[in-house]
Amino acid sequence: MPSPQGRQALFDFESQGLASDGDSVPRLTEWAPQRWQVADDWRPVVERFLASEPGVALGQFISARLASGAIIYPPEPFRALALTPLAQVKIVILGQDPYHGSGQAEGLAFSVAPGVKPPPSLRNIFKEVARDAALGADRVSPFGDGSLLRWARQGVLLLNTCLTVESGQPGSHAQQGWEALTDKIVLAVSAKQSPVVFLLWGSQAQTKAGLITPGGADIDPAQAHHLVLMANHPSPLSAMRGPRPFLGCGHFSLANAFLQQRGCSPIAW
Repeated sequence: MPSPQGRQALFDFESQGLASDGDSVPRLTEWAPQRWQVADDWRPVVERFLASEPGVALGQFISARLASGAIIYPPEPFRALALTPLAQVKIVILGQDPYHGSGQAEGLAFSVAPGVKPPPSLRNIFKEVARDAALGADRVSPFGDGSLLRWARQGVLLLNTCLTVESGQPGSHAQQGWEALTDKIVLAVSAKQSPVVFLLWGSQAQTKAGLITPGGADIDPAQAHHLVLMANHPSPLSAMRGPRPFLGCGHFSLANAFLQQRGCSPIAW
């Protein structure tokens, strides 16, 4: 029988159109975006998307998949937008789609909840943070789990191009409408007057480089209002391959240096 804390957690999920699957892993059970928490300054972006043709079609698609018995993760697709308000965004880390393994996806790109073994992509991220720190990045905060919540709370928007996925089926919700929303999110961040660093990891993330103004990824970084850095996805399949290996990319120290040059506080990675 679940503990009182466990029963309360289950109630909280169900009250938002969420629940746990048979092995007590939280999952999405209802298309109920009006009950998903988002920061106030993200709400207009989200509401315009939900009322749009792609937003309506996405809701119909997810509702149909749920009705057919599909197990969909994460339980809170908008969690990144709840934890990192638009006004606070200093860095955007853009990946592909959520983890598709049981209990892994938690609504923050690359992050897993405490107690969940970090997947290979996340382990490579931690390897690069540690390697980059040895080359002069700010001291790396000690971590004992795979949660990146501490990054989200410092202004790192942990976003995927697609915000849901079916269990065991990577890419299963691609091209169903999420990309229209994540385009608008990137455009909203790009419109900020304060400097932002965009870390685009993998080919899907890099398709959004042209949305970032001024000049997308081709402008001289010394003159840019924002900084765009691109690398392969941190997955073991691509992390060490050319033309932009993830391992050795130096993105974490480069991002902090850019922010500090423009009078912004760095991230405690």
